[in-house]
Amino acid sequence: MTDVLVCVKRVPDTSGEVVLTADGGGVDGRYAGWTMSAHEECAVEIAAGIAGDTGGSVTVLTLGDEDSVEQLRSALAVGANDAVRIDATADDYGPADVAGAIAEVVRGREAGGEGYGVVLLGNDAADTGDHQVGIRLAHLLDRPVVAGAQEVMASGDRLEVRVGTPAGTEIYDLPVPAVLTVLEGGVEPRYPNISGRMKAKKAQVEVVEPGAAPQGSGRLGLRVLPPPESNVEMLGEGPAAAPRLVAVLREIGVVR
Repeated sequence: MTDVLVCVKRVPDTSGEVVLTADGGGVDGRYAGWTMSAHEECAVEIAAGIAGDTGGSVTVLTLGDEDSVEQLRSALAVGANDAVRIDATADDYGPADVAGAIAEVVRGREAGGEGYGVVLLGNDAADTGDHQVGIRLAHLLDRPVVAGAQEVMASGDRLEVRVGTPAGTEIYDLPVPAVLTVLEGGVEPRYPNISGRMKAKKAQVEVVEPGAAPQGSGRLGLRVLPPPESNVEMLGEGPAAAPRLVAVLREIGVVR
């Protein structure tokens, strides 16, 4: 039996225009709305698969204020069994702070006989681009870690983890307990049905207090890059454009 902890973060929806806060320290979600990242949606799906294959359970965790319960309930609606919220102001926490707070929860569960065999996180934060939390957490827990996981198969006390790379698929075999950061694209996250939403709405969310004051990220600020320049070339009109079209297709290697 492998119990899985999935760590998610309440982030602005960055699928549209990205607007920074007035101080440039983060992404403003007041107009875009809030969600969890696609990486974390896939992590929840992978967690459900591991727990289903091994007879374990899935706990979803976030660090944030009461508003972040919305993201916890989204995970509960698609298969997570329990939810934990670390009561804190997420903007005050840097990657090292977040990793420390999660490690504190994991160690506390282990002390109480409720260890998590696998801890899953998104590969990076959708709002700030931090790639550090999973690696730092693995170091604090003294566990092996694989970054960019896209498919995970559990068998006994071993995990087979597949990571897509430009050169092909890398396969890792590692023992449980372990930490994995998940990259979207390997699995298709499920979406909640009516019964799942109703169950999630009634579920209790455990609230824990962080044991240490945050040190902050040390981030100086974010900036939004200008959109790339684009050029449009008119090839002509009607049949007269055909020779130029063929030439362009040959230039870009579509035809020979």
